[in-house]
Amino acid sequence: MQAHELFKQWRIPDLTELRDYLRNLSTNTLLGMGAFTAVTAYWYATRPKALKPPCDLRMQSIELPGGEFARRSAILNGGTLLTHFYEDGQTMYECFLRGLRVSNNGPCLGSRKPKQPYEWLSYSEVIERAELLGSAFLHKGHSKKGDPYIGIFSQNRPEWTISELACYTYSLIAVPLYDTLGNEAISYIIDKTCISTVICDVPEKARLLLDCVSGRRHTVKTLILMEEFDTDLVSRGQQCGIDIISLRDVEDIGKTHRQQPLPPMPDDLALICFTSGTTGNPKGAILTHKNVVSNTAAFIKVTQSSCPFGPQDTHISYLPLAHMFERVVQGVVLLHGARIGYFQGDIRALMDDLMTLKPTIFPVVPRLLNRMFDKIYGQANSPLKRRILEFAFRRKEAEMMSGIMRRDSVWDKIIFKKVQASVGGHVRMMITGAAPISATVLTFLRAALGCQFYEGYGQTECTAGSTTTVPGDWTAGHVGAPLPCNDIKLVDVGDMNYYAINGEGEVCVRGPNVFKGYLKDPEKTQEALDEDGWVHTGDIGSWLPNGTLKIVDRKKHIFKLAQGEYIAPEKIENIYIRSEAVAQAFVHGDSLQACLVAIIVPDPDFLPGWAKKRGIEGTYEELCKNKDVKKAILEDIVKLGKESGLKSFEQVKDIALHTEMFSVQNGLLTPTLKAKRVELRNHFRAQIDELYSTIKM
Repeated sequence: MQAHELFKQWRIPDLTELRDYLRNLSTNTLLGMGAFTAVTAYWYATRPKALKPPCDLRMQSIELPGGEFARRSAILNGGTLLTHFYEDGQTMYECFLRGLRVSNNGPCLGSRKPKQPYEWLSYSEVIERAELLGSAFLHKGHSKKGDPYIGIFSQNRPEWTISELACYTYSLIAVPLYDTLGNEAISYIIDKTCISTVICDVPEKARLLLDCVSGRRHTVKTLILMEEFDTDLVSRGQQCGIDIISLRDVEDIGKTHRQQPLPPMPDDLALICFTSGTTGNPKGAILTHKNVVSNTAAFIKVTQSSCPFGPQDTHISYLPLAHMFERVVQGVVLLHGARIGYFQGDIRALMDDLMTLKPTIFPVVPRLLNRMFDKIYGQANSPLKRRILEFAFRRKEAEMMSGIMRRDSVWDKIIFKKVQASVGGHVRMMITGAAPISATVLTFLRAALGCQFYEGYGQTECTAGSTTTVPGDWTAGHVGAPLPCNDIKLVDVGDMNYYAINGEGEVCVRGPNVFKGYLKDPEKTQEALDEDGWVHTGDIGSWLPNGTLKIVDRKKHIFKLAQGEYIAPEKIENIYIRSEAVAQAFVHGDSLQACLVAIIVPDPDFLPGWAKKRGIEGTYEELCKNKDVKKAILEDIVKLGKESGLKSFEQVKDIALHTEMFSVQNGLLTPTLKAKRVELRNHFRAQIDELYSTIKM
């Protein structure tokens, strides 16, 4: 039949025919049609509009002229890099004053005791205490030009932020310390900065610090304790030539010798942030007020149109304040007069803190997200539950990819309500960084939590962030476009066959957020910062067609195998940990060996169920000793490697299973949860040698 004849026969039925057709339908069919129509109408009526992205998502960064292949955020629309967002907030001190004003002296810093509600200090109470503490610093001889450093050795709590603000109020410089650095590193930092005053939270930290200086020359004169301490500690301090005094007494000294604030300028130093490096002594990154403020300004610029900050926001502070990620988040929060609620100090009670505080801003690290993901899937412990969970996720994912991010859909009410309630039920923004995150985990949790969920990339030398994903782009597998405070270029790494002309190479960053160098370490500074002001990160990146950056490799940890092949172990490890059975992986090889081996820590939550599907049962410890389990895990990770494009020489030939997680406590991870490769190699030397002895090439 010809097409025109077919169209002649097709016509719209008239009303009489339609009425007769409906009369012939059964009651159940009519009810079903009515219910479907009602649900569809409700879905369309309640479905929010897609977010309007801040730039064209098809091209999120623009190549700059000059032939260096450098790129800048498209959000700037050809403008200059940001140094600040608000004219009245160009230093960290001014940022706090702005927060005081826009909050109308609202609640600022909150803390709680177990099973108790949060108690809050107002903005004016915080700045009053900061001025008293800072006045006492000046009375004790500290000044911008002489003895400017103040050590802060504490967990996250209101007094941490008050101490930091005290430094900023009088143009002094905060130097964070943290116990996971170890005694030797703390001694090194004290010597490098010549610190004379350190503020500690608990007596245990004071004792640790006294251990670091005992029996040797040092510059420490005063230890200020936030919590109560006994006379024995005072006596021990006196033996080391150190006065130990309570924070309350120091504030009283400041009240007696009150000084007018001496605010800093944007280019004045704000912090010496010691990086925890995987080898050698920590390096003291010199950061100015402009560095920190520009980083906060850039994140505000990216998110302002879709998720503006304000006094109504609440931030949960549990990630270490000794690292810049948390500090920049707090800078954004305080600048807008919002609240910061601190966790109790025990990460195991974090969920209880979340339920009590009900934060709207929740920064996270991949390790926490992986645990959350594992727990959700662990509860879907039957094929039917797993299918329902997957179906709900796919529906939310489809909506998310169309630009809609919400937590009030039917799938949220039926499936994801408990997940959202577990983080307080009010989170509207999450940010992850510090380490790579699996695309599978990130995409699932973005959909399940239904909030704007950003992934960033950076390092201390760039203050914190140098890229971030933008609103509306909820695809995973990249770290977003350059922040509006810095440019990024990729430079050739010929040994690894990465070339900038192909859109690949070492990630280099330049802008007002880039640090000034390492304290009293010109050699290391010269290694990191070139003469044109670009900081060389050591990470290998690749530009995607939409102008976003993907981190694909690591330059610093490459090594050669016996045949001369270059290996980047972290790339391989990040692929292997995608296996459900694997929690952690350490890939090893050297120039005397022709292949790779690995130490694998199986996931204690997933291994029993994973093994049971393969007909193997037992306790976690028994399974880790089982040869069939080892063989199955090896096959699974090699399969993942093949699917991810690993070359044959990049695949491990054998593995050993280990039951104890790599951690900061056992010295195998840095405080930012990066692998200490030298320590891991030494720790597992016997297992590595045994693996190589049994491999037949």
